[in-house]
Amino acid sequence: MLRTAGLTKEFGGLTAVDSVDFALEENELCSLIGPNGAGKTTFFDLLTGVLEPTRGTVEVRDGDGWRDVTGATPYETADIGLHRSYQITNIFPTNTVLENVRIAAQAASSDGTTFWRNVGAFDEHFEEARAILDRVGLAEQADVVAENLSHGAKRQLEVAIALAGDPDVLLLDEPNAGVSSESVGRIIDLIEDVATDHAVLLVEHNMDIVMNVSDRIVVLNQGSVIADGTPEDVRGDPAVQEAYLGGYEPGSLGGDTDAESDASNAEASDSEEGAA
Repeated sequence: MLRTAGLTKEFGGLTAVDSVDFALEENELCSLIGPNGAGKTTFFDLLTGVLEPTRGTVEVRDGDGWRDVTGATPYETADIGLHRSYQITNIFPTNTVLENVRIAAQAASSDGTTFWRNVGAFDEHFEEARAILDRVGLAEQADVVAENLSHGAKRQLEVAIALAGDPDVLLLDEPNAGVSSESVGRIIDLIEDVATDHAVLLVEHNMDIVMNVSDRIVVLNQGSVIADGTPEDVRGDPAVQEAYLGGYEPGSLGGDTDAESDASNAEASDSEEGAA
């Protein structure tokens, strides 16, 4: 569904992503892990057109062939079925939950650039939005203003927005960041459900989650792939242990550094204050 060849991004003398060859198969849930600064978010930005690569290619499955989307804009990559959520919550805070998803559904359709038409005429987009909200567990909060949601519910809404337009590939950048322990289970269930009919590439620092939900794990370190395999193979890889896992054992929530935890907690605190 998605593949790269020699994908590279250089910022002056720094190589953030270094000749990455990668492929994501249909209905596969692949996790992308690695230490801070490994190049994970830069890799996402290259896939979705936020950044233009220095070298290499990005291709998306198009029917029986492949379509080169190297350097395409974020709108163009979304239009061909490559959707993403962000590490920092990215929603329309003053719109209702339903409106957030309806807008995304309309933007993904041929009506996305239709002006001077009453929004009530877009019944199909409202129907799609309500179906998505039901899937992600937010149907009962459809009329709630988005900024009044809990942080965990905002994360669910982000996934709902990414699902609008029925993408082929879904990129999830730390969907559990800042989420309370009570909400993590709902997000995990949602990720696993979405992966039943979408190809999913997940960035996640909670290693218990990664090991439990992933079909496959790719490990980046200093911009390069150092491991690519099943959770069991990656967990036992000496290079991965040295670069990232550091003796991780199930239940230890390994890979969640103090800096990442502090950033997540701060974001959660900010969200709770905004809802107060």
